[in-house]
Amino acid sequence: MDSGQTTDVAVVGIGRTAYTRDLNAARTPLTLGAEAARNAIADAGLTPADIDGCASYAMNDSATFGQVPYAIGVDELTWNLDVYGGGTGSYTSVHSAAMALSSGACSYAVVFRSLCGRSGLRYGDAEGMASLLTHGDQQFDFASGYAIPPQWFAMWARRHQAEYGTTAEDLGAIAVAERAHAARNPHAVMRSELTLDQYLQGRMISAPLRVYDCSLEVDGACAIVLTTAERARDLAQPPVYLRGGEFTWNSGGSWNNWPDFTEMYTAKVAKRFWNRFGIRPADIDVACIYDCFTYTLLVSLEGLGFYDKGAGGDFFREGRATYGGDVVVNPHGGLLSEGYIHGFNHHVEAVEQLRGQAGQRQVPGARTAVVTAGGGPYGGALLYEAA
Repeated sequence: MDSGQTTDVAVVGIGRTAYTRDLNAARTPLTLGAEAARNAIADAGLTPADIDGCASYAMNDSATFGQVPYAIGVDELTWNLDVYGGGTGSYTSVHSAAMALSSGACSYAVVFRSLCGRSGLRYGDAEGMASLLTHGDQQFDFASGYAIPPQWFAMWARRHQAEYGTTAEDLGAIAVAERAHAARNPHAVMRSELTLDQYLQGRMISAPLRVYDCSLEVDGACAIVLTTAERARDLAQPPVYLRGGEFTWNSGGSWNNWPDFTEMYTAKVAKRFWNRFGIRPADIDVACIYDCFTYTLLVSLEGLGFYDKGAGGDFFREGRATYGGDVVVNPHGGLLSEGYIHGFNHHVEAVEQLRGQAGQRQVPGARTAVVTAGGGPYGGALLYEAA
């Protein structure tokens, strides 16, 4: 088995907490992570005693692979992983768990992400980010006020505008489409209608990114349980198979060294990804695309080949990214409207869709889903398939 393919592994359980922006309801990452993990384990028809593998990732407040299993009554771990990383950790933790299962290092692995992104350490806050990222050339970035993700992605969005004529209305079309999807999702924090006029009237965060271009900071957690395909046959839920993925880290050591700021990691992994599985974008039913910002989603889909450079706005305006179109993009509302669980909620949504259990937001006949993780020069894409 090569490093990118894990055809003998399936997701058998999913769990989440409520996602909230209510500071009066604040909890700890440990209690959130424990709840999500318990829910995922119960969903699979297992008990904590069955779990012997655990993985998570974080760049801010979280609970570790040791804390959550101990809190829920796991007896022993034979495999574990804690990843330091941003949105890319969603890929690394899940793919690593799959490889551990394939090698026999564990039998049942729970992978989770837990954070207090609203009541705790906020990614959009320069003071909080300074404690995380002041290393290497970022020390010079912070000194000049170039400190937080909205500023970084705003500069890249400007470059895309200059090269391909991307407009505010193009970004707005994405925000509007994701909010319309969230309206069908009882788990989404933002479910009210968003019009293009409302989007354009939104306050500017870092030009050209407005408030509706930015992901939704929330407190919450979600988790999945994975096992081998053989074990998955006898469990409570229909298995969803993790076929594998492709990843790239291609920055020369820094985001600032990325050679083309109009592209993201998807432009590097796309050819390998599609060729590995013998499929193309037209074969994907559900695309859960990392959308820390509208621009991230725009360029990630572009890099994967869902549309030509500069054509993303039309793709969304023409209804090609929603029900009845080419592919349904983020049917849960994504990180922009469901809530920012650091991209891990994309995995939960993909599994729920491929099980046919997504309720009003169900994509009819969904059989394949791509889940991406990351922004800028490094990240990856995973392929899920229904049983």
